[in-house]
Amino acid sequence: GYQGSEAHLRAIVARIRPRPKHEAYLRLRTLPGEQAQVDWAHFGKIRVGRAERRLYGFVMVLSYSRAIFLRFYLGHDHTDFFLRGHQEAFEFFGGVPRAMLYDNLKSAVLEREGSAIRFNPRLLEFAGHYHFEPRPVAVARGNEKGRVERAIRYVRDNFYAARRYRDLDDLNAQARGWCLTVAQDRPCPEDRSRRVREVLADDQARLLPIPQPALATDEQRAIRIGKTPYLRFDLNDYSVPHTLVGKTVTLLASPETIRVLDGTREIACHPRTYDRDQQVENPEHVRDLVTQKRAAREGRGMNRLVAAVPRVREVFELLATEGMNLGSATSTLLRCLDHYGQRELVAAVDEVLAAGRPRPAAIQQVLERRRHARKVPPPLEAALTELARHPMQPVRAHSLDQYDRLTAKEGCHE
Repeated sequence: GYQGSEAHLRAIVARIRPRPKHEAYLRLRTLPGEQAQVDWAHFGKIRVGRAERRLYGFVMVLSYSRAIFLRFYLGHDHTDFFLRGHQEAFEFFGGVPRAMLYDNLKSAVLEREGSAIRFNPRLLEFAGHYHFEPRPVAVARGNEKGRVERAIRYVRDNFYAARRYRDLDDLNAQARGWCLTVAQDRPCPEDRSRRVREVLADDQARLLPIPQPALATDEQRAIRIGKTPYLRFDLNDYSVPHTLVGKTVTLLASPETIRVLDGTREIACHPRTYDRDQQVENPEHVRDLVTQKRAAREGRGMNRLVAAVPRVREVFELLATEGMNLGSATSTLLRCLDHYGQRELVAAVDEVLAAGRPRPAAIQQVLERRRHARKVPPPLEAALTELARHPMQPVRAHSLDQYDRLTAKEGCHE
């Protein structure tokens, strides 16, 4: 029987309903060089040519000094970007923390059931090489990595807001300068009497040394080359030698380069592009294919000529010693074979070889002179249909009854 409004009722219930108690958290303390916290942050989209890419910032914070490392990448779903961010952060800080705290992102945790965790195997290999312990926080417990969460908010407000940049390289150069100056000149949240730069010195004194050589972090894929000498990766095509068509090769992709391996041998290397529908080519790959195709055409034409006129081989040998264009000569002699026939071309080749002037133009002159002597009309090229080029193709005979019906209607019975 209540006649009032629902909004009024909800307002009254909200005032008298018992409020849940706010959860209290312990302040977490860490030792110098003990821990770093890592996360991705989304910064909208950036246009690269015709492509629109998502812009992500990789952020690592040393838990003791609160020193920040920031690096931008076009995407965050590639494990190689995630691991490359670690490597650059280690170089930036001058060492490796003993533990890394992560959210449950796929680059770190593939599957989790309670306390049972299946780590990304590439992260485990990476952690084993650099001697740190990966630690994912509990599910829905973002407070456990509050240092990196606050650092991301600080990056958004203090660095990225209203920031102007030309491209990704310019943005990363500005980010590095900001990390070295503004971010390190702020008061340390744990000890506001000191700057982050001063506390960072304590962190760096206890960081683990960086192992050498650096672990390869390139993304690796097996890709089969199709009918054209290109492989497709990340919306773009990259050229490979034409001899690899139909084979499976290994692609190694870093943020800067695309490398292609055939077994253990590197057979192509290209700068990586983040545009879309681009053909990144090595001119040698295309030139080799064109040369091979031209040589194949010339080879087929020469084989036909030699089979019809054996002595034409001598003509080609003399032309080759004089540096003449064999492709053009092959095309000319093939036309002569089609227009004048095998017998006439044999006689013309014998005559020019005897005269010591084996030129395609001389052979044509001999053929024309012999044609005039025989009083034969000049050969003409006729544009033939596909059906005319295959005269042996069976043709279906149609019934002629329809013509009888037509003449019957007109009253003609002849």
